[in-house]
Amino acid sequence: MFKYIINLFFPPVCAGCNSLLSSNEKVICTHCRHNIPLTNQHINPDNEAFKKFYGRIPVEYASALLYFHKKGIAQELIHKLKYKGHEEIGMVLGHWYAQDLKEIATLKTVDFIVPVPLHDRKYRERGYNQVTTFGKALSIDLNIKYNDSILQRKVYSKTQSKKNLLGRTEGIESVFDVSFAEKDYGKHFLLIDDVITTGATLEACSRALLKIPGATISIVCMAMAQS
Repeated sequence: MFKYIINLFFPPVCAGCNSLLSSNEKVICTHCRHNIPLTNQHINPDNEAFKKFYGRIPVEYASALLYFHKKGIAQELIHKLKYKGHEEIGMVLGHWYAQDLKEIATLKTVDFIVPVPLHDRKYRERGYNQVTTFGKALSIDLNIKYNDSILQRKVYSKTQSKKNLLGRTEGIESVFDVSFAEKDYGKHFLLIDDVITTGATLEACSRALLKIPGATISIVCMAMAQS
């Protein structure tokens, strides 16, 4: 009854286009699901996300679910997830992408899903890490443990989206570190984030994780910027 009253005065709307959701739709309407730009990178292991890290870091696998375009559906979803508290978007995208990722042989050896971390100060300001629900949905559907304690952000920085290319890469290698024990040796880590842009943040996180003896890295993101 309470939910009915809430929906009566505040009817649920699509996170992509703000249209009213029908009773059988959840978070993202059918129209947006059909029109959102999917990368289909999971079909080709030698995809553009994987190539993004050629010559930079050794990556076992890399892919993103959506293409991120200015003023596009993916941008609207990520913006609401990251800045407006709509954590349910990450959960929906995680369950959605997990159905494709279940078929990836390389990911069957992953031991831990590891989110790109926020600095403690940023976490207090925002109140949540925008990739947590995405990672936990993947964890449930892929039956892989979620580990948000092994990788830490040591340096507070302003929002990446407001920086230019130089600002996004400058000093990034010193931002992250790991806390590990012998039991973490030789593990395969699936690093997750919201959007692949320059790849600098993911590279820095990967380099931190590769301090662990025998570690291997794969990368999965919600979206990838496309020029």
